[in-house]
Amino acid sequence: MRVTGVIPARYDSTRFPGKVLARDTGKYLIEHVFERAAAANLLEEVIIATDDERVADAVASFGAPCRMTSVECRSGGDRVAEVADSLTTDVILNIQGDEPEIDPAHIDRVAEQFLDDPTLEIATLATPITNAEDFEDPNVVKVVINRQGYAMYFSRAPIPSPGMQGAHFSGVGESLFLRHIGLYGYRRDILLALSRMEESALEKLERLEQLRALEAGFDIKVCVVDSYANGIDTPNDYMKFVEKQDQGTHRDRS
Repeated sequence: MRVTGVIPARYDSTRFPGKVLARDTGKYLIEHVFERAAAANLLEEVIIATDDERVADAVASFGAPCRMTSVECRSGGDRVAEVADSLTTDVILNIQGDEPEIDPAHIDRVAEQFLDDPTLEIATLATPITNAEDFEDPNVVKVVINRQGYAMYFSRAPIPSPGMQGAHFSGVGESLFLRHIGLYGYRRDILLALSRMEESALEKLERLEQLRALEAGFDIKVCVVDSYANGIDTPNDYMKFVEKQDQGTHRDRS
């Protein structure tokens, strides 16, 4: 079974335009992501997908495979699907282009699900939520899973809600309170089928593309891991990442 990683990398970003080309560490942000993805053991290849020539030129400078995609892609998933349409691989992993600290072991964890279960359609990751701030933050996507480990629903709202009993989030019952990690694996044919569908009602309401799959009746396996990588959404997020890189460089020299 062949597994391919695709990293969607668009130039435009509402809160941080051009972030994939930020280079204060000496490497492009997208270069950091590519290196982490390439360190996974189960990916036969990693491809960067973009609709911007500036990104394509930067990717060429560090020698990574790159595919140009349409500017009309509605989401990162649709951009990945456009690349998948020209591939003969069995499984596609959608790796976020703004997570330079993604754990290669997490990428392998998603890939392993398809190797272990030939009927699996979609897989993703989650990690326990341990504080009320994250639980209530609409930028932190939550997921509720069933006893078999499949997603029941994703939301930006606090789910499952303890408020019905007048209670408050306490971090108790970690298996119930889960933060979704935006790394997805798809059977190629499932990904292509989803890309041809219209945006679903819940997808539009929550602004979460994975709800398109749930509304269409596909199963999403959710693997629970004990950590997650911080994504880069704002210039401040990026500067924190740069500081960590600088600290690591100083430690290496000492």
